[in-house]
Amino acid sequence: MNTKNAFVTASSLYQKGQYTRALETLNELLNVDTSPKTYALLAKTLLKLGFKSDAAKSYELAGRQKPYREDYLREALLLHFVTGDEDATLSIGSLILPQAFKDPELAFALSSIFLSRQQRDLLAGFKTVLVEGPELKHRLMAAKLLTDDLYDEGNRHIVATLFKKHPDNIIFRTLYLIFARELSDLATVDKHMAPILTAVAKGNLDYVRPDNPFFHLHWCGDEAINKFAVHDTVPLPAGHAEARRKAPHTWGDKIRIGYLSSDFWPGHATMKLMQRTLELHDRDRFEITLFDHSPLSSQRSEDFDYSRWGTMVDIRSLSDQAAAETIRARGIDILVDLKGHTKDSRVRILNHMAAPIQTAWLGFPGSAVNIDLDYIIGDPYVLPDYSKPHFHEKFCRLPECYQANDPLYRPKPRPTTRAEHELPEDAFVFASFNGNRKITSHMIDVWCNILKRTKNSVLWLLCNGPRAEANLWARLEARGINRKRIVFTTRIRYEDHIDRQQLADLGLDTFPVNGHTTTSEQLWGGLPVLTMKGTNFASRVSESLLTAIGVPELVAADVQAYEDMAVELASQPERIATFKDTLAVNRYIKPLFDAERFTHHLETAYEMMVERARQGLGPDHMDVPALPVRAEPFLVEGQNAASIAAE
Repeated sequence: MNTKNAFVTASSLYQKGQYTRALETLNELLNVDTSPKTYALLAKTLLKLGFKSDAAKSYELAGRQKPYREDYLREALLLHFVTGDEDATLSIGSLILPQAFKDPELAFALSSIFLSRQQRDLLAGFKTVLVEGPELKHRLMAAKLLTDDLYDEGNRHIVATLFKKHPDNIIFRTLYLIFARELSDLATVDKHMAPILTAVAKGNLDYVRPDNPFFHLHWCGDEAINKFAVHDTVPLPAGHAEARRKAPHTWGDKIRIGYLSSDFWPGHATMKLMQRTLELHDRDRFEITLFDHSPLSSQRSEDFDYSRWGTMVDIRSLSDQAAAETIRARGIDILVDLKGHTKDSRVRILNHMAAPIQTAWLGFPGSAVNIDLDYIIGDPYVLPDYSKPHFHEKFCRLPECYQANDPLYRPKPRPTTRAEHELPEDAFVFASFNGNRKITSHMIDVWCNILKRTKNSVLWLLCNGPRAEANLWARLEARGINRKRIVFTTRIRYEDHIDRQQLADLGLDTFPVNGHTTTSEQLWGGLPVLTMKGTNFASRVSESLLTAIGVPELVAADVQAYEDMAVELASQPERIATFKDTLAVNRYIKPLFDAERFTHHLETAYEMMVERARQGLGPDHMDVPALPVRAEPFLVEGQNAASIAAE
């Protein structure tokens, strides 16, 4: 056979659209000619005949002959991706990876696979090329590759670029607003929230559905709407939860509790709340396992004996399915997710039938959409009866407060002075230590009203950086507030932050997301916090905390009452002093910081859940009975972890 003539014949037949005859000629030609150009023509011919998988293999044979032909390998990779052969796609990707950082189609294919395999550490280089890609799918993928770091300039640039190119795209608008809120760019938030608020007021939820459930809470306090923010979650198949509950399971003498989180290190806010509870769990009745996907850098930043909390099981490198299998293999009775829809969550592990009882607690203040959960642990304040229609989880209500608090390792407030923190000695100091994303335009306007109605008062305001400070000041100045009335501050060492809180006279809470850990820290530090009745879980937390420490009168009925009460208290220093004395007296006797009492209530909740399941009953709403009221303090001033251990 004359190979040159045979190739020309096959090529001519291909050009004429006679693909079957071209294929016959090429198959004969390959007996004597396996050059890249022959395999490439074979691939094109197979593709015309609809044989994409075979075409991919032919392009790969053409491209892998040395020296590599990146153009052929590119076509092979894209076809393998289309046909679902992920391993072959990645194999070729390793050969032409530098090209993928310049080619949005290659970047899209590889990113899709890395995302599905939870290999986010391999994705960083693809965002830039995808955001400039010619198709919307490229830009949507760039949005998916954003990290949780809202202070990352690369993330911010990508979001701004996406929104600029697609100002009417709901997803890109939502992302843009998340970053704007983090920097308190209230002018931008007000401008671009306007169409969202208008649509929602008319019953149009198109802007709600793609929103991240956690960030959605920062602008919408209506729990009837909150449940529609689904982001990229998908509904579970019908009967999924029932099948999980009915799967074979062996119950033991002890209840096996599994906690799932990325927050297992002492410095994280969640562990500042609950580490004493983990230590206090009754090991004669409960086995405690921590399914850990925390950052290793955080865990290694200080020496700590993690065995005090329970058995640690590393699931960082496991897929969601593999993690669920690991949990099942350990016979966990109750899997408790501590993250929900928050940063670094792996809550979707629960959608792989990890345990017969699956519960949400502490991390996410709302219903976890499209997540297989039986219960959410709360209390009568954050989960009132009229909220039940807005949660798919059943309510498990602890009797006093859902928030664990550690009285043993949390530092005690030490003496400090206003001068050290540049506060005026003789002024009434209002304070907000909540995250900047929680401060809305409406909140600023209310605070301005308070300042205007009170003499010799200042607002002590925490900022996460210079940009947030500039943005907040622009809003305050536009509302006619003198610069001398605002004292901006920054985040400081935790122990020093606990100290400084006592220098303020009154903490001002935020809405629709209250201070959560922030509020309990202020109460621990002796600072009264003013809040108001909320409309969803996230906006009811401070009421729960204030009631548990014995000062429910600091819960105003509505925003006008909140404003009026702040003004009234600013003129009544003796009432502020009484509140501070009450907080000091109640710290070691009221339920809020009583870790032993809390742990007993939590363990009773777990026993009630297991009792229903062992009887073959499905989950149902339950209220945990309260222990008798304490008559004596559970801790005396000056006791610490070392003295407790010595006893």
